[in-house]
Amino acid sequence: MSYKQKMEDQRAELRVMSKAIPEAMRGFGAMEKAITENGTLDKKQKEWLAVAMGIVIRCEPCVNFHVSALMRAGGTREELSDICAVAIQMGGGPAMMYAAHALACWDELAAEG
Repeated sequence: MSYKQKMEDQRAELRVMSKAIPEAMRGFGAMEKAITENGTLDKKQKEWLAVAMGIVIRCEPCVNFHVSALMRAGGTREELSDICAVAIQMGGGPAMMYAAHALACWDELAAEG
């Protein structure tokens, strides 16, 4: 399954969950917006952190969504590669496997334009 399809499937699951627990999901969305739109770090720097954390905690949907967000924020594949290296340093072998997912996701999304 492609990374794009994985993200579409995850979004569908999140829409179902939003109907089941709308207040909680709105609260999470509000928190995410407040964090990404405020503070001293810019959007791209925050996405660097989010990708690295997604890799280290082994959350493939997190990695996929934040790789896509990093691309939209003007990140580069070279920056992602550095992020992957730091995540591998901090997370060891399991992080290395998710870092490979992050790069593959980037390459797939970049190829689609």
